[in-house]
Amino acid sequence: MSIIQVENLSFSYEKSQKTVLKNINLTLEEGEVMTILGPNGAGKSTLLNCIAVLLTPDEGTITLCGKKAGELKPKEVAKILSYVPQNHVPAFSYTVRDFVLMGRAPTVGMFARPDPEDFELVDRTLEEIGILELKDKPYTEISGGERQQATIARAIVAEPKAILFDEPTAHLDYGNQLKTLRLIKGLREKGYAIIITTHDPDHAILLGGTTAILDRNGTLVTGKTEEIVTEETLRTLYDTELSLKNVEGVDRPICVPPDL
Repeated sequence: MSIIQVENLSFSYEKSQKTVLKNINLTLEEGEVMTILGPNGAGKSTLLNCIAVLLTPDEGTITLCGKKAGELKPKEVAKILSYVPQNHVPAFSYTVRDFVLMGRAPTVGMFARPDPEDFELVDRTLEEIGILELKDKPYTEISGGERQQATIARAIVAEPKAILFDEPTAHLDYGNQLKTLRLIKGLREKGYAIIITTHDPDHAILLGGTTAILDRNGTLVTGKTEEIVTEETLRTLYDTELSLKNVEGVDRPICVPPDL
């Protein structure tokens, strides 16, 4: 059974006459990673918001683990999907540990309290991501990149079947970008279904799996990464003379921009 299935999805915002997403179709299986590439404004975040049942499409259906997403209660959706948004604005000065612990809400009863195993899972996840030393700091007082890492930890401790990452490396330095990609690859190997949006073709190449190209017209094409991430595709998508080059000692192509 597919974890996520999107069929003939179209979406437009009420105050805009432009259709943002047109006849979108995609399927995501257990243990599959899908990287969505697209230019600014193409609708990558909008698509994730539709899948996460935060927006209602004009047409089409979204199925989560065989059930229509629109018929699921929020708690049922939360047990299937975790969502790491592009930006998270802190509202309260929870400690990082308490903020991440909130990810356990779908599995902890409404009037129940987290048990020691929940706290142990939170601490293990913080350590795996590399921010355990921040656990007692107020979430409002850490950097944007650290908040992004904490938000990723919160998504993981929910132990869903799929995680949606909206540009998870956008606020991270180069080292932490690679660390996050390794983490995502590790989650895939554990059986999670993963969707990640990014502007960087190298991220798609590093992760492998499936890549989806969302163009400026709101149409989506999916395929195996090695087949769909081509020079022709990237040049059309980004309107730039990009090249894919094989570098000695690296067993994969690298996206190379033209000279400035």
